[in-house]
Amino acid sequence: MTDAASPLPSAAIASGKTLHPTMTADEIKQLPVLVHIATAGASLFDLGSSHGLRTIYARNGGQVMVFEVTPDGQATVAGLMTDISVEQLQMMGAADVTELPSLHGLRGFFLHNGAHYQVFYASPDRQRVIPGVMWDAGGKNLTQDQIAAIPGTVPTVTIGDTSADTTGTTTAAPILGGPALLAVAQGTTHGSIGNPSAPELWMFIDPQCSFSVRAMQQLEPAIAAGKVRLNLIPLSFLDAEDNGLSTRNALSLVSEPTDRMVTAWETGRSTGAAVPNAGARLGANMAAAASIQLKGTPTFVWRKMDGTVGRLDGVPPDVNALIASVGS
Repeated sequence: MTDAASPLPSAAIASGKTLHPTMTADEIKQLPVLVHIATAGASLFDLGSSHGLRTIYARNGGQVMVFEVTPDGQATVAGLMTDISVEQLQMMGAADVTELPSLHGLRGFFLHNGAHYQVFYASPDRQRVIPGVMWDAGGKNLTQDQIAAIPGTVPTVTIGDTSADTTGTTTAAPILGGPALLAVAQGTTHGSIGNPSAPELWMFIDPQCSFSVRAMQQLEPAIAAGKVRLNLIPLSFLDAEDNGLSTRNALSLVSEPTDRMVTAWETGRSTGAAVPNAGARLGANMAAAASIQLKGTPTFVWRKMDGTVGRLDGVPPDVNALIASVGS
């Protein structure tokens, strides 16, 4: 499920009635992007096709998400289809609208709105646009990659020492990997949960990212069984989609004690009060993320059994295999 998905109308949820039959395993297999969502424990319901797209809603406990499936069945766009056409969007946005490369059969449009922005995806017939974010079957934020080259959309941070050349420009430190990758994770402000003597796994998260929530749910049994100790690193990537809630929650999390941060995130019971240096802590975490070219959450880092360093971007396709590969 996705970060920018929209809830069903409150009346429909409150009624407790199933408006559509649950999709069968065979139906889900016809749309590959749904397999991973269903595997995470969500029940899927098909709301039908409109303007060349399939609308699906997913329920996992008390969480309900609505999304459109791309024509190739390999990705979803989180959000509800509007009554606005591509022509109307371009007319309203004028010079502030930038067309993005087509992805999974859908054309994207980037709309500047002062210091903020919104990404829209057009239905195949161009008669509707969907404000939202595109995700692939592994939980990767494809929209973030699409807009990364547009100034101001991805935090720009210089890591470590810089050296000036003859033109007066600076050169940022190289992208980190291997042992340095693990050192970056270890140097962040993070919270920890699990047996202190268990092998350690590091997870970069945005507190508003539902894929991060799903990954956490998958890891909980292994943490409870003492198989792994999880270190949680808060970031803020989704402000443009949630009106700044990501940053507010991330600031609150980095203000929590190490042994209470993860529980505060899981339960939503953070104090909400940011300590005076919370901004610096979050800024350092964002700098760490920039140094490893992290563009989405969750992202995992760990030392493998053979001593090398592993990295996984997105929800683990096989959480048991991930846990088994984490060394001391």
